[in-house]
Amino acid sequence: MKKYSISDIAQALNISKTTVSFILNNRAEEKRISPQLVERVQQFVKEVGYKPNPIAKSLRTGKTNIIGLMVENIADPFFAAVARHIENKAYQNGYKIIYCSTDNNTLKTKELLEMFQERNVDGCIIAPPIGVEAEIKALLDSGMPVIFFDRHLEGIVTDQVEINNYESCLEATNLLIQEGFKDIGFITFSSTQTQMQGRLAGYQAAVHHAHLKEYVLEIKFDQNERLIIEPIKAFLTKHTKLDAVFFSAIQAGTNGLKAFHELNLKVPGDLAVIAFDDCDVFALYAPSITAIYQPIDQIAEATIDLLLKRLKKKTPGAPAAKSAAKSSSKPVLGNFQQVIIPTGITIRASSRKKR
Repeated sequence: MKKYSISDIAQALNISKTTVSFILNNRAEEKRISPQLVERVQQFVKEVGYKPNPIAKSLRTGKTNIIGLMVENIADPFFAAVARHIENKAYQNGYKIIYCSTDNNTLKTKELLEMFQERNVDGCIIAPPIGVEAEIKALLDSGMPVIFFDRHLEGIVTDQVEINNYESCLEATNLLIQEGFKDIGFITFSSTQTQMQGRLAGYQAAVHHAHLKEYVLEIKFDQNERLIIEPIKAFLTKHTKLDAVFFSAIQAGTNGLKAFHELNLKVPGDLAVIAFDDCDVFALYAPSITAIYQPIDQIAEATIDLLLKRLKKKTPGAPAAKSAAKSSSKPVLGNFQQVIIPTGITIRASSRKKR
């Protein structure tokens, strides 16, 4: 079948290319084109299966209706779930998503940001690694809306959606303290990212307030699980006084449970456990693991709504997106928003009261 252009349609119907363009871009009424001609063009377009050239349309309108979504690891259960929710709402509003993973690699992230610019995406949603501040600022200076979620970059002012990392870990550590545990270890990944720093600070504040000793293990994150399990085993072997452990991330928690198994440590008989980021593994483990959960639907909803509102402002006459997310919101600077969404905690057998 022949691929028709606007010129082909105009020639076939013996009308001008401009008239065809106005009709295809929903400007017929504005240009006082007769309903009969509009119907004639629309019927012909349907018959020949005409589809507009997306590149030409982008050059004409300045929009691609594509959003760039950059996360740490798209295979991670948290990021995968958030991405799916974002994609659904974006699609409902006429946008497609380009996914990519940064792997917390600064060079890779810079290349991906350059790709977003080359693809002329309408806006970006990013869980940013450290070291790409200049590139993000350049995007913002160019007028592209950029939304941070999960964490932010110090010194970059833009819309942000995060959870209450500090308060979550403060509350979870206090739960262990209230249950009678006094030697509580905190196992985390060595990171200067804001969300990880907030979690560590919450734990530290709780143990300091209770006048307890701080036990912290910071592991370099690696996809090789042995490089996570072995440092945990060494830490637990060294600190035999520990009666509870708090894992700051899902990868630390799942690999930590493997370390327990290899050391023949029982939960909660030898060590009570709380983990950050609830998942099926923690629910199904025997005994089940107490875990902090992130409200994924609210995080995704707030994130995509912030971007849609920015994009609507660039499109005169478009209605603003409505958000159903329950959260607190405050200005970061000027019109930019910082949305903080509270987490919850599912209390299970692993944190039961010490006897």
